[in-house]
Amino acid sequence: MAVAVFNGPCSGEYHGNLGAKSSGTRRVFVQTETGCVLGMELDRNDNAHTVKRRLQLALNIPTDESSLTFGDLTLNNDLSAIKKDSALLLTRNAMHRSSSSPCLSPVGKNHQQRDMSGPIEILGHLSSYSRTNELVKEIVEGIKNGVEPIPIHGGLGGAYYFKNSKGEHVAIVKPTDEEPFAPNNPKGFAGKALGQPGLKRSVRVGETGFREVAAYLLDYDHFAKVPPTVLVKVRHSIFNLNDGMIGNKLQNGKKVSKIASLQQFVPHDFDASDHGTSSFPVAAIHRIGILDIRIFNTDRHAGNLLVRKLDGGGRFGQVELIPIDHGLCLPESLEDPYFEWMHWPQASIPFSEDELEYIRNLNPVHDSEMLRTELPMIREACLRVLVLSTVFLQEAAAFGLCLAEIGEMMTREFRSEDEKPSELEIVCLEARRIIAEREIAGFDAESGEDDILFDIDCDDAEFDWASKMSGDFLNEGSFSYASNILNGHHLPSEVESFEEDEAEGSLESYGDKLPLSLNRTDSHERSQDNQNGKPEGKCLVGSVSESRRSAEELLPTTTSFVKLTDMNEEEWLLFLEKFKELLHPALAKRRHTTIGHGHGHGQRQRLGTSCKF
Repeated sequence: MAVAVFNGPCSGEYHGNLGAKSSGTRRVFVQTETGCVLGMELDRNDNAHTVKRRLQLALNIPTDESSLTFGDLTLNNDLSAIKKDSALLLTRNAMHRSSSSPCLSPVGKNHQQRDMSGPIEILGHLSSYSRTNELVKEIVEGIKNGVEPIPIHGGLGGAYYFKNSKGEHVAIVKPTDEEPFAPNNPKGFAGKALGQPGLKRSVRVGETGFREVAAYLLDYDHFAKVPPTVLVKVRHSIFNLNDGMIGNKLQNGKKVSKIASLQQFVPHDFDASDHGTSSFPVAAIHRIGILDIRIFNTDRHAGNLLVRKLDGGGRFGQVELIPIDHGLCLPESLEDPYFEWMHWPQASIPFSEDELEYIRNLNPVHDSEMLRTELPMIREACLRVLVLSTVFLQEAAAFGLCLAEIGEMMTREFRSEDEKPSELEIVCLEARRIIAEREIAGFDAESGEDDILFDIDCDDAEFDWASKMSGDFLNEGSFSYASNILNGHHLPSEVESFEEDEAEGSLESYGDKLPLSLNRTDSHERSQDNQNGKPEGKCLVGSVSESRRSAEELLPTTTSFVKLTDMNEEEWLLFLEKFKELLHPALAKRRHTTIGHGHGHGQRQRLGTSCKF
């Protein structure tokens, strides 16, 4: 197994030969939880133990009490599931992490590496990224001609404009280890290791990059106009390095290898926050909304909708919308999404026949298989959210609901300072209840032990599911179960506040320290000039020495009412079946409410949680 060895702080001389690939070998990239990247060739005799031993020698870090992970997989020995150009993550086991040594951080002077395989390399199937292949060639040519990238000063995360040989912006690169709260964040918001809960608790630090790529891959036929996006290994001296987890910058001008998302830069005139939205094309809003519903986008705000004038003049009659920044889509559990278009008039106009046909032709099972192939590191929880939201979109659109109504059913209500489950989550909870009752009945029939059933009944005595979720509550158009939750009744254990499985993943509430909307700028040129990229209010981090506190304490608590990963395959399929059955009465109830009050009247209070990168 050839290993690329770096000298200097995450930078140095190469002592292996990554280019010499023997038959039966495949190249992978291993990233430590502090962001250091090492490229190596695996042969058929390699396993997780040999990989960790090579990492220990190359990076001078202890690996005995660490785990090698690949998405949901913990690689204990066999590496046969690892495909060419995959990015693996080396993390310290939870029981061996402490506040004094929060992550795997290379020690000594020779702990980072660089490989000689090229400034930028696409990770994945090259045939899937024909446009980005040309884009990478333009950037490499620009670098060879001395055209350097520049950092983007707006936003909470690290992002960089890469240019072609003419000096034109052609791509935006976002390193995964420079995301908000990631170890090498350049703007004082460091303090967490890769793989820990991030800006959204259901999106881990370091995992927004592949979500950006997923949104592009799912935008079939360029329906919503997501710019071409790809996951890359990129090497350059522009990138940021911090000294451990305290946020002190360590960059010394040497080249650093990073795993990053690369998205084509789209020239534009402004973003949607700078222009009256009533003149935006209905079709553009619908297409972007359809994508947002499918990928359960938790952060669609006006700042990540770019606007480009098509008429070349000063009037706003002909514009094109380009959606960007999809790093907070496909959460691991149902979140509270943020759809700014939900309150725009275009969202209340019925779908066109072409749009309905596009929705009907969506195949979430095929989509999941495609993402497993193209992005094998994607977690199963994300794919189940994709399937659920796509099924919901298809059923709601076929029932005749408009985009705004669908968005409202997915959005949680905010009442009396408490977050309540959305209509979609309520249907999911009822489907889970039915499955649980069947399991209990089956277990009781097999065991015949009354005392066991009695214990189960006692556990749920405080929240009487049978009475709250009576069989006709949906058909009557009255969510009696919902009203009990919304009025503050106790939630059963499966819908309690989200708690991380590992101690280091827990985050404290900071309620009064961060505003409801983090006013971060998008990563495109216009917002860079007009916003300082820092959130408003008391959450401003005054110095990098405070960055660890900002990461561990300054995150809002959220509630996970519905989890999808604790079901086996049989339960998951049964859940989807029951979900569809229960959905139609809920859709009828929503339609009745809309007709009775008129859309836009008597809307429920919603907690806005928009985030601008």
